[in-house]
Amino acid sequence: MRWLPDGPLDVVEPAQLHDARGFSPSLRRYAPPPALADAVRRFWVPVWSLPPGETSVQRVLQYPVCQVVVGPDGAQLVGPHSGLTTEELSGSGWVVGVMMQPAAGVLLAGGPVAGLTNERRDLATVAGLDAAGLVRAVTAVLGDDPAGIDRQRQACALVAEALGVLVPVDEEGRLVNAVVEYVEGDREVQRVAQVCAKFGLGERALQRLTRRRIGLSPKWLIQRRRLHDAAELLRAGATVDLARVAAELGYADQAHFTRDFRAATGLTPGEFSAEPAPGRPG
Repeated sequence: MRWLPDGPLDVVEPAQLHDARGFSPSLRRYAPPPALADAVRRFWVPVWSLPPGETSVQRVLQYPVCQVVVGPDGAQLVGPHSGLTTEELSGSGWVVGVMMQPAAGVLLAGGPVAGLTNERRDLATVAGLDAAGLVRAVTAVLGDDPAGIDRQRQACALVAEALGVLVPVDEEGRLVNAVVEYVEGDREVQRVAQVCAKFGLGERALQRLTRRRIGLSPKWLIQRRRLHDAAELLRAGATVDLARVAAELGYADQAHFTRDFRAATGLTPGEFSAEPAPGRPG
């Protein structure tokens, strides 16, 4: 019997910035099967329907991982992005996305993930995956009701089955998963030296590991975690003490925090905080 995910998951996604009006499409997330836990973080399925002539530019502060995206018009492998990514939505549509684990990147890219950073490729370039067959199967399952939870679960199961070629992951893959989990899960991690000490690695060895497996630097990992935390804190209420937020995130001062946030999002923290968000009046 084919595995089916429970769900959808009840999780908050700090990476998702929505559009400038606070709009975000209907989006459900599902956990992967236990056998794929070292290679897949979760599935995400957005469904949207916009009025004729209207568009929505969705902004995302990506995690340090690759994404697999299957839609009715094809499938892509999306590499880690060092900055903000945007997706313009129009009309009606859906995709079934997969947030991979850091360990999976080198297998999907066919080599060091640095070559895939800020890039997209056709999923057909991934050895062992029948991308065209996967698109047909997922499209057939979702049919005329892509928002249906049962159909989304079946679609995720099809994608999980195809990604089974990525496991088991190697020892280095499990190490990079642990490194990223440590940085993302602990706000007290503010210096690369802390990561080195935790895993018994020299700084150059850690740099080589993250460049090969996620295409980005250890310093970037810490900065991106800070920005995810910042987005979450800035959405917390109508009045935000930016100096306090900067201090909570370990910045020396508010100016450095503002510089990093604007470089990644194109907005100052104050501008971002003032934007409407789902569930918050605009």
